Amino acid sequence: MSDEQFPVAPAVVRLPHYTKAEQDEILGDGDDPFGVAATGLTWLPKKEHFGIRHGDRLVAHAGLLRLPVAMGDVETEVLGVGGVAVAPDMQGRGLARLVVRAALDHARTMGPQHALLFCRPALVPLYQRLGWNPLDDDVLVEQPENRLVSMPLRTMVTALGDNAYWPSGPVRLLSLPM
Repeated sequence: MSDEQFPVAPAVVRLPHYTKAEQDEILGDGDDPFGVAATGLTWLPKKEHFGIRHGDRLVAHAGLLRLPVAMGDVETEVLGVGGVAVAPDMQGRGLARLVVRAALDHARTMGPQHALLFCRPALVPLYQRLGWNPLDDDVLVEQPENRLVSMPLRTMVTALGDNAYWPSGPVRLLSLPM
């Protein structure tokens, strides 16, 4: 990161909304900006949004959504993290870490004890550096027409509370993925 671009750590702000135009501002207007279209999955939009601006331009985003989940015999809620994006010309400057940290700081005030995300295998090392842990078991997610499918992307979790414990056993997201 150049001192000329960010003399101090950029501020993460809570966004009142996150539109397709704002996503395009970060990632461009390609058909598959997150590289997950081949999964054929239907995704839920996020409800809470966090971003970083550089001048007037939005250059990073992370979103949150509260979701029902069954972990083994336990039904509870998790905070789904998704839509994490950093403009290609701004990558390598710690912006993903900053927006994900802001999203998780807010998630800690919302009640659920865990956050969950789905990512392409190439992104697993990044999220591990940010404190996320990959799940070894398959995760089932709902899809339209009452279909239940195994998530083809890597599922990762992180604790939101000091005493949070992820139980062993099968995991099923009781909704569309985020």
